[in-house]
Amino acid sequence: MRIVVIGAGAIGCLVAGYLKEKGEEVTLVGRNPAVRSIKEDGLAISGVRGNFLVRIGISDTLNYIPDLAILTTKTQDIDSVLQDNSYLLRNSLLLTTQNGVQADNLVAKYLGREKIISSIVMFGATYLQPGKVVHNFEGSWVLGSFFNPKFTESMISVSLVLDKAFPAIISEEIKGMKYLKIFANANNCLPGIIGKSMQEVFSDLDISRISIAIWREAFQVIDKAGINLVSLPGFPLENITKLTSMPGADAARVFSGIMKNLSKEPLYGSILQSIMRGRLSEIDYINGEFVRLAQEHNMHAPLNKVLVDMVHSVEKNNRFYSKDDLIEKTKELV
Repeated sequence: MRIVVIGAGAIGCLVAGYLKEKGEEVTLVGRNPAVRSIKEDGLAISGVRGNFLVRIGISDTLNYIPDLAILTTKTQDIDSVLQDNSYLLRNSLLLTTQNGVQADNLVAKYLGREKIISSIVMFGATYLQPGKVVHNFEGSWVLGSFFNPKFTESMISVSLVLDKAFPAIISEEIKGMKYLKIFANANNCLPGIIGKSMQEVFSDLDISRISIAIWREAFQVIDKAGINLVSLPGFPLENITKLTSMPGADAARVFSGIMKNLSKEPLYGSILQSIMRGRLSEIDYINGEFVRLAQEHNMHAPLNKVLVDMVHSVEKNNRFYSKDDLIEKTKELV
C-alpha cells in the first residue's frame, strides 16, 4: 500500500514513523514547521520502544493518489483538509483516528461511506516539538465502520498493515467503543484548564473527584440517549462503572493512583497539547459531545458545560486557571 499520514502531530508522527520502520511506503503531510524539521533532521521518536530516528518523506500538501490515507488531524481541521485534498482521495481508503464520534460524518461529506474506516487509538504519544514525539504507552488500534458494521475486505487489508505498528483489532461495535473512548478522554480537559501534566494534576485528590463527577454526569446523559457503551481493549467498561459506584473520596484515590502511573514521561493529554501548540483543542467533540447529547434529549450536563467553557477561555485568553479557580467553579456540581 502507498500510505499517506495527514497530520504531523503526536499520533501522526508516531504512526508514520513506526510503519516506515517496518518497511511500509509512507509519507507525511504536515504544517511548515514539521515539514522543515523532518526534512532537515528526520523524525525523532523516543519512549517505551526506545529511541529512533526515521527518515521519511514529508510535504505540506498531498501531491499523489494514495491507497490509504490515515487522517490524524484534529476533528475541527477535517473540513479544510478534505476541501483541499478530496479530489486525490476519492478512490483511496481513508482511516479516521480522531477522538469523539463526529469525524466519520464530516469525512462522509466528501468521500463515499464505503471508503471510510473508523478507528480508535488506544496508544499514547506526546508532541514535544516539530519532528519530535514521545511514545508514552502501548495499546491497540481498533478498526470498524460507523456506516457498515460488517467486516470488509478493505478493513482486513488495512488491519494487516497497521498491525505491523500496533495490534490491530476489527470490531462490529465500534460506535459503542467510540463513545466509551470519549469517557477515557473526558478528563483531558482538567490538565488543559490548569496547564500541568496529567501526573501532576491527578496527584490532587480534589481534582480527581472532579474526574469521577464528569463520568457520573456523562453516564446519565448516555443512558438517556439510549447509547450502549462497549468495552475497549485495555479499558473495560467496568473500570468506569466500578469507580462511579464507589464513594467519591475512595474513587478519587483509586483514580489518582491509576493516572499517576500511566507513563514515566510527562503526559499532557490531547487538550493541553493543542493549547501548548497555540491551537484550538477538540474539547467540543469530547466533553462537548456530552453537552450536545444532553441538549438533544432535553437534559443538562452542567459540569461538562462549565469545563468546556473553561477550556475555551484558556484557548482564547492564553491563561490557565489555578486549582482553586477550578474547585470554585465546579464545587456545586461535584
